[in-house]
Amino acid sequence: MYFEIKDLQVYYRAIHALKGISLTVNKGEIVALIGGNGAGKSSTLNSISGLVQGQSGVITYKDEVITGLPTDMIVKKGIIQVPEGRHIFPKLTVQENLEMGAFLNDNKAQVEEDMEHVYQLFPRMRERRTQPGGTLSGGEQQMLAIGRGLMGHPDLMLLDEPSMGLAPILVEQIFDIIFDINQTGTSILLVEQNAQMALAIADRGYVLETGEIVVSGTGQELLNDPKVQAAYLGGESEQEKLQKGDYYF
Repeated sequence: MYFEIKDLQVYYRAIHALKGISLTVNKGEIVALIGGNGAGKSSTLNSISGLVQGQSGVITYKDEVITGLPTDMIVKKGIIQVPEGRHIFPKLTVQENLEMGAFLNDNKAQVEEDMEHVYQLFPRMRERRTQPGGTLSGGEQQMLAIGRGLMGHPDLMLLDEPSMGLAPILVEQIFDIIFDINQTGTSILLVEQNAQMALAIADRGYVLETGEIVVSGTGQELLNDPKVQAAYLGGESEQEKLQKGDYYF
């Protein structure tokens, strides 16, 4: 098995955040994890990365149990998380931010190759490589955050809400790039509230509600599921969101 979570339980004191969830990611897949606020999506990714320790359950990667390993060991094994909210280093330049993503890599030739790959995916990052990260637009900061993650040369990439707060045209660009990253061989576990876009590019998906997986299937099956449509594929139009000013360009 390439990657598997089995019966993962996570508590934050009295709050039961994850109630025995199980999921898999096969090599080369995009797997979407969708659900509302507080469903446990970020807790799932943070548990994989070692930022949160589950009370029970097993996480396996390439047939090796990684449950309880420190985050730096998990990163060394090829699992890289791009956190919700970007969390770039605002005072460092774009290039310095990218170099931080490769801090565990002593192979200078590989780092240079990875840097060039990021610049090819995100031409704006090349244009702004000497600019402080904090001066970038929201969309550019998201590109930088994903690029920084790629500098770790991941086999499995964990993306936490990559489209959050972005205008529709940038959302489409980000999802196109996620698809392109996957096509180069990187497996992706994608946490996303934009269920429509996430399921459209996903091989498979899981729906998480209050710490439990309530339905799973292929991306297309979930897109066509009436209950998923009613719960996650409706809501405000993009135009309404723009009028409210909820986007960052």
